Amino acid sequence: MSMQPTILAIDNGTQSVRALLFDLQGNIVAKSQVMLEAYYSTQPGWAEHDPEDYWASLCQACRGLWDQPGVNKEAMQGVAVTTQRGTVVSLGKDGQPLRPAITWLDQRRTSVYPPIAWWWQAAFKAARVDGTIDYFRGEAEINWIKAHQPEVWKATDKFLLLSGYLNWRLCGRFADSSGSQVAYLPFDYKRRRWAARHDWKWQALAVEPHMLPELAEPGERLGTISARAAMDTGIPQGLPLLAAAADKACEVIGAGCREPHVGCLSYGTTATINTTSTRYTEVTPFIPPYPAAIPGAYSNEVQVFRGYWMVNWFKEQFGHHEQTRALLEDVAPEQLFDRMASSVPPGSMGLMLQPYWTPGIRVPGREAKGGIIGFGDVHTRAHVYRAILEGLAYALREGKERIEKRGGVAITELRVSGGGSQSDCAMQLTADIFGLPTARPHVYETSGLGAAIDAAVGLGLHRDFDAAVGAMTRVGRVFEPVAENQRIYDRLYRQVYRKMYRQLQPLYRDIAEITGYPAVR
Repeated sequence: MSMQPTILAIDNGTQSVRALLFDLQGNIVAKSQVMLEAYYSTQPGWAEHDPEDYWASLCQACRGLWDQPGVNKEAMQGVAVTTQRGTVVSLGKDGQPLRPAITWLDQRRTSVYPPIAWWWQAAFKAARVDGTIDYFRGEAEINWIKAHQPEVWKATDKFLLLSGYLNWRLCGRFADSSGSQVAYLPFDYKRRRWAARHDWKWQALAVEPHMLPELAEPGERLGTISARAAMDTGIPQGLPLLAAAADKACEVIGAGCREPHVGCLSYGTTATINTTSTRYTEVTPFIPPYPAAIPGAYSNEVQVFRGYWMVNWFKEQFGHHEQTRALLEDVAPEQLFDRMASSVPPGSMGLMLQPYWTPGIRVPGREAKGGIIGFGDVHTRAHVYRAILEGLAYALREGKERIEKRGGVAITELRVSGGGSQSDCAMQLTADIFGLPTARPHVYETSGLGAAIDAAVGLGLHRDFDAAVGAMTRVGRVFEPVAENQRIYDRLYRQVYRKMYRQLQPLYRDIAEITGYPAVR
């Protein structure tokens, strides 16, 4: 049995929990996956999950590794955890959950939140971000809990992100990574630590300092695997637990995007474009960059909320024929959908889609809705499907240009991770729309690999992050832009897509006012 050093990365996403064993060259030695119900809902718009189920699924995923060929527990050097962002857990003094976790998909908000001092109000109004601050306060889960479940708020001793909860279950300490703090919390994104006591966030949020965990930078030690966790998971007791980062941040370094000129596209439930930088830059004014999976660095990010969720939406609503055919032909449904998209020419014969099925905080505005224009009698489901893929790529290209403008560094190459990266059609049209070489990483599990990179550096198995990223990441297939396709897409992007939101925005406002959807806030 091999004694080559390995690292256990645990990746708790929205759809599944994966236990991944990596070697120091970034190869997957073994993998075990447990599917999750993404959430359950007792009220419209709510999205909750039992914290104990997250832990039980993690334990099951880990136990699924130990009997696989080539797995040697004695070769394991450490463990790191990466999770979905923005999912919060309230614990009592006994360390037990007081209520279900509120997941990042949750849409509840409150109009009852702590007041902030008049001077902060005046400053925000002068900067024209008072609406954004009110949105922040209304979206904060801790504010909703205090307003609507005051008995839970009073009993809350710790208020943790999912990463902090799982780290606590593994090592018995309330400790988490600074790279995981992407949520409505009093976090200082510039200094990568909890905000100073005079910061306005402490007034805007009903959270107390004692509720928050200790923070460590990615690669630092959080503790060791406890006896109880060892019994539940099968991970050796005493194995070091290292801080990693949130899943998107880990994806970026797991895809090899260490330098600001390399853009990382994530074709996941939320579609994003990220770059890594040591310079603090607000791509959207007053919206901070998120902490990177590298100490002292930032992840400049633009999101398309419910990005590749739209692909699943299409498959569920309009893809029954392909799903049935896939069963009869014993092939993956994705192959048939890829063929469907590939059967349509670049530009979808003029069908253009604006992918704001769920709008962002400021860009676009909260009144935004999705839009499809250019229909004719030639268009089929296949055209709509390809238009979705193209619309997402257009939106991310717009994000690329915002990052370049604010950061001052041109993005010259792309890496793509997430489920959409497995589609050759999506990869090629991305290369064509961006006009850049677009590569798949050598492994699909880039968020887990990013967590393993953090652990490898923290354990001294690679001398620094440059060495670890260089040794553990590489590109697979590279898609080069096709010149004729690029010309078509460039004209559609500049002459049509860039004008769509501005032209449709007044109509979206009228729709919201007339129908009440989306609610005007």
